[in-house]
Amino acid sequence: MDLTFGCPHCKQQMVVDATGTGSQIECPGCGQTVTVPEASMTNIHTANPIASSAAAREEKHFAVPVHDAPAEALIKKPNKPLEVAAKEAQPQVRIKCIKRTDCVEVGHDRFDEVVSKFLGQLDQEDIVVIQPLAYTHMDIGTRALLTDYGVMIVYKG
Repeated sequence: MDLTFGCPHCKQQMVVDATGTGSQIECPGCGQTVTVPEASMTNIHTANPIASSAAAREEKHFAVPVHDAPAEALIKKPNKPLEVAAKEAQPQVRIKCIKRTDCVEVGHDRFDEVVSKFLGQLDQEDIVVIQPLAYTHMDIGTRALLTDYGVMIVYKG
C-alpha cells in the first residue's frame, strides 16, 4: 500500500510505501528533512500506476456537440429478411430474378433446386406471378453471344 502526505514546509505531495512510516526522507520540493507520518484512513491508498500518472492528473475539457436536428444516418439499413418481412402487417411487393447461368456449379445445373428452395421460403398466397425470362449475354472466354433463360418471381414479403 502507498501512503500519501504533504510536506509541512512547502506542501509538496509525496507518495511513499506504507512500510516507511516514521522514517525521515528529504522533500523533493524544498529539500528539507520530513518525517513520514503514521498511516491513517485518509492517506493510505492501494497502488494504482494509472491514477498516479501524469495523464491522470491532466485536466480534460471535453464538450459534447449539441445539434438542433437529428443526426444524419451514415449507414443504410439492409432489406429485412423474408421471415421478418412476411410477419409485417402490410407486406411489400418484391421481385427476385434467378438466372440459370448463376446456378451452374462445376458442370452441374442447379437451377431447379435454387428456384424450388426460394419458392419453398414463400407462402403460396404471397406469390403474385412467376415469369420465365430469356436473355442474351456475352461469354467472356469465347466472346460469343449466348442465349439463356431464367425466372422472375414477383411476391409479397
